[in-house]
Amino acid sequence: MVILGAVVNGICIIFGTLLGKLFSRIPESMKGTIMHAIGLAVTVLGLQMALKSENFLVVILSLVIGTVIGEWLQLEGKLKLLGDWLENKVGSKGKGSISEGFVTATLIFAIGAMGILGALDSGIRGNHDILFTKAIIDGFISIILTTTLGIGVVFSAIPVILYEGGIAVFATQINSVVPKELMNQFIVEMTATGGIMIAAIGLNLLSIIKIKVANLLPGILVVGVIVSIIYGYGLLVN
Repeated sequence: MVILGAVVNGICIIFGTLLGKLFSRIPESMKGTIMHAIGLAVTVLGLQMALKSENFLVVILSLVIGTVIGEWLQLEGKLKLLGDWLENKVGSKGKGSISEGFVTATLIFAIGAMGILGALDSGIRGNHDILFTKAIIDGFISIILTTTLGIGVVFSAIPVILYEGGIAVFATQINSVVPKELMNQFIVEMTATGGIMIAAIGLNLLSIIKIKVANLLPGILVVGVIVSIIYGYGLLVN
């Protein structure tokens, strides 16, 4: 099922919220240690994906060009502004912790590179590992959010499933318009490029460095362009 990863993500958010209601007090030291453990796992997952590249020059070029585009467009900053605007807009009108919890949790779970990359991987390769990993992270975060924002966090599972599931379903249609050989090359290099971005998210969770991962996202589109050029050149030569 192409939306399996998205559904599991939503279920983990719901489960985490229920646990948050049961265990309202979690020691700060435990929260930090668990987040570091998750960060290590995410970093290793990203590195495993990155090592699958068959032409690492494509990955490097895609990341560099994609980052230039992302920095120029200021994607990270604009996503943050969007999140702040939505939170202020709804927060000013909403009443109680349900509205605040729903909006805050939705922004945290939906706006991010991991959801986009994971949904694309689910749709194109049928691989849900990224979204499964994200589900674990979101489940734990939902526990923490629920202890401070209340039961409204549980409702964020709905937009997360729709958002990630929609991207995954859309990604399945790419196969119908792209030649199989080109698609295979794109999948390999997209996986590797996305893997580096996933590793960057892991480093952010470890608080080792703060990387603006959203500004790297255009690199996924650049992979498609570069692989298409190489594929087209190969057809001309042959």
